[in-house]
Amino acid sequence: MEHLSLLGLNHTTAPLEVREQLVFDSAQMHDALARFHADFPDGELVLLSTCNRLELYSVRPGNGGGKTGEISSLEAWPARLTHWLAGVRSVPPALFAQRLYHKTSAQAVEHLFNVAASLDSMVLGEAQILGQVRAAYDASREVKSAGRLLHPLFQRAVAVGKDVQTRTSLGDGRLSVASVAVDFARRIFDHFADKTVLCIGAGKMSSLVLRHFANLGPGKLIVCNRDLAKAENLSRQFNGSAADLQNLPELLASADIVVSGTGSARPIITRTMFDAVMKKRRYRPVFVIDIALPRDVEASVGEADNVYLYNLDDLQETVAKTLSQRKQAVDSAGKIVNEHLRQFLLAARAREIGPAIDQLYKRYHAVGQEELARTLSKFNGITAEQKAEVEELVRRLVNKILHDPVRTLRQNEALHGLTGQYLHAMEMLFNLEGVGEEKAEDVPPEADQSKFSG
Repeated sequence: MEHLSLLGLNHTTAPLEVREQLVFDSAQMHDALARFHADFPDGELVLLSTCNRLELYSVRPGNGGGKTGEISSLEAWPARLTHWLAGVRSVPPALFAQRLYHKTSAQAVEHLFNVAASLDSMVLGEAQILGQVRAAYDASREVKSAGRLLHPLFQRAVAVGKDVQTRTSLGDGRLSVASVAVDFARRIFDHFADKTVLCIGAGKMSSLVLRHFANLGPGKLIVCNRDLAKAENLSRQFNGSAADLQNLPELLASADIVVSGTGSARPIITRTMFDAVMKKRRYRPVFVIDIALPRDVEASVGEADNVYLYNLDDLQETVAKTLSQRKQAVDSAGKIVNEHLRQFLLAARAREIGPAIDQLYKRYHAVGQEELARTLSKFNGITAEQKAEVEELVRRLVNKILHDPVRTLRQNEALHGLTGQYLHAMEMLFNLEGVGEEKAEDVPPEADQSKFSG
């Protein structure tokens, strides 16, 4: 597990304007994983990209041979990976390098389990993150950038998230981005029967927010999208109307509440456009919710008079304040994560140290048999029963001598993260050959059978 590395940033370390330049859509993620697989053939990578985080879970190449050259140490790998990421996203490393966190071995595992359990989210208990972790792992499986270490790690991470969802009330009583957006709108408008709601984009998040605003009973509800068929399908769900994105300036001028959540790589609503819109609507107040990443609305739009602009960070900061109301559920989820972590680390240690232990037993049972054969050759008239008893004595003696050190290697949690050192020590002390040189082949998704049961 020494080669396991996590390099990432999230809502606590990087502002929205940095995160939006590093976000990956599905196609970009597959391309990046394929590029990693080509650049580091003996490495592994799962790339988790959401609106609140970008995290690279990798297994550092350990034997060179890749196009990028040998990675000589764990300390050199984060810098190499940072420059690789900058190249993939075509941004300078200085944009984000100081905002990255780096974790290895057990700390990286613990972090991933907390992420999957939604304990590291801005919105604690939010349900989307587990699906995003699963999707990140599925993408790596498709590109074959996950291997012997990341397969069981992400299988267990998904199990952790499911366990927390089913065994705790962490998701109960939480606010959502959509409900907070409606609360903010109520601070601006006293009534909604004469208001027009414009939704730009027809994705899942837009649909969730639109559902909350539809419950307010607005006078008019419009869905605008590049794909008019998708706009029509979503608008029918809320008795609204559909419009083409080409008519955006006119639609903005008529809207009192704007929800924007497209997949555009650049802002679709600029300050210049909105200045003209506000003049046309005679500077009546307008509430704009930008739920896109990268952002759909230029930040300067919010500086205009009577424009109330909120982005994802603004909304989720309010959502995060519900933490104190769910402390008991958070504590319960934390205990589940810790138990999964303990079980996983023990299983990982067993996988890493198992071949060496097997070799150790084989070597010293062979030594015992050699010495037994030499001793028995000096005796005449020994019966088959007596020979069998002496053989059993030697077998038990070897097992007893090895029992305590082997048990410590397998079960001592204090040794986590030091497996390589102990394998090397075993090789030197007991004259073993090839310890720890297990072939790093991909394992099938069914490989991790160690599931926690409460």
